Amino acid sequence: MQTFPLYAVVIVILALFLLSSSIRILREYERGVIFRLGRLVALRGPGLILLIPIIDKMVKVSLRTVVMDVPPQDIITQDNVSVKVNAVVYFRVVDPQKAIVEVENFLMATSQFSQTTLRSVLGQSELDDLLSQREKINQKLQQIIDTHTEPWGIKVSNVEVKQIDLPQEMQRAMAKQAEAERERRSKIIAAEGEFQASQRLADAARILSDQPSALTLRYLQTLREIATENNSTTIFPIPIDLITAFIKK
Repeated sequence: MQTFPLYAVVIVILALFLLSSSIRILREYERGVIFRLGRLVALRGPGLILLIPIIDKMVKVSLRTVVMDVPPQDIITQDNVSVKVNAVVYFRVVDPQKAIVEVENFLMATSQFSQTTLRSVLGQSELDDLLSQREKINQKLQQIIDTHTEPWGIKVSNVEVKQIDLPQEMQRAMAKQAEAERERRSKIIAAEGEFQASQRLADAARILSDQPSALTLRYLQTLREIATENNSTTIFPIPIDLITAFIKK
């Protein structure tokens, strides 16, 4: 009579354990891949999920977008420049059954494939392309990774090259190149200004030579400007036309 309550307690505990193992609750962004005796039987969720104890096993998969940081990769570009590049990959699971059945660990597999693709694509590009055509490279990376992860039930929405670390000597060379380019532009602008000024002066001289009256007006304007200044000595310029006759004689 004393052992009966002990068996009852054991049975109740076992029943509670089996009941708890047969009930699962999935959130809105979660799905459950159900295996029955090792065989894939269903995809369920969200909400309340009932499992057969011991027989059914459930693998939970999140459908939210995963932001994966690709570690820095040592890359030699096509023009033999050694750089270190890291990136960010945005992807999500669109087919939970494939993500569990087709690949052992889809997170690790996507990370490893992103690293190898980053080294391969950037190794085929030159340094100038990495710095100036980053958007084009991002699109190419996204297309390649998305194509190869599609059989795993994964959709890669975006890939961004985050940072490109250059060697110190390359940074100094680029700084010198940028400084030389700015100096070249400043010289071109100064020369263009001199050219335009000389053109204006030539046009003015041509107009004054064709219109003697314009030269006289300019002479009178110069005298007026001299008279307005408080000078102790006033110099009156004599037009060349007045002494031309004497020079010829």
